[in-house]
Amino acid sequence: MNLYGVRAIYMFEMARMWRTKMQSIGTPVLATSLYFVVFGAAIGPRMAEVDGLSYGAFIVPGLVMMTLLTQSVSNASFGIYMPKFSGTIYEILSAPVSYPEILMGYVGAAATKSALLGLIIMGTAHLFVDYEIAHPFWMLGFLVLTAISFSLFGFIIGVWADGFEKLQLVPMMVIMPLTFLGGTFYSINMLPPFWQNVSLFNPVVYLVSGFRWSFYGVSDVNIAVSLGMTLVFLAVCVAVIAWIFKTGYRLRA
Repeated sequence: MNLYGVRAIYMFEMARMWRTKMQSIGTPVLATSLYFVVFGAAIGPRMAEVDGLSYGAFIVPGLVMMTLLTQSVSNASFGIYMPKFSGTIYEILSAPVSYPEILMGYVGAAATKSALLGLIIMGTAHLFVDYEIAHPFWMLGFLVLTAISFSLFGFIIGVWADGFEKLQLVPMMVIMPLTFLGGTFYSINMLPPFWQNVSLFNPVVYLVSGFRWSFYGVSDVNIAVSLGMTLVFLAVCVAVIAWIFKTGYRLRA
């Protein structure tokens, strides 16, 4: 394995984050802090408990997951789209670096950025609400697994997109609505039976539920099902990317 090639791509992508700290870190943290202020500190004390938890504490895992999903997709899609846009993708494809190594560099950097941002937001949340982490190991596992899975998904979007409009289409029109309807601000058990069943078709429900379980030991969906659905999503993304590299879809054109 060409570790130098992987490291070069990884460090280049990480350097871009440090060059744009306000955009990459400051803006997501500030936006999520506003949710904590409004829903956690202001509205939370006036809300009834959810699953035996204060409302402010209940929404912490959902808000962290919401930021993790959107930033993973955004970082990975932008990372691979820019070389396509500028034409430098041909230099990468002709370099002595294999497809898996290219993938490791771009997705590894995107997942690292998203995971770090998630940890920063979790630390920021302590300024507004009190919460505990019942299963730290599982929390980190879900954090990393989700960051990798949706960074792979973002990589697919970046390859598919042929313009900046398409680059923003899926995160804004698909990921964000699914996140808001995936139990970020409520438990699906609070919904009527019909809408509970409909919610089970939303993949974000399993991510938020599993992540919330790692905090408080309560979840809307069995933890094994949440983990299994996340792994299935990761496997599907890997299969799609393998097909992209095999056919050269929108990479060699």
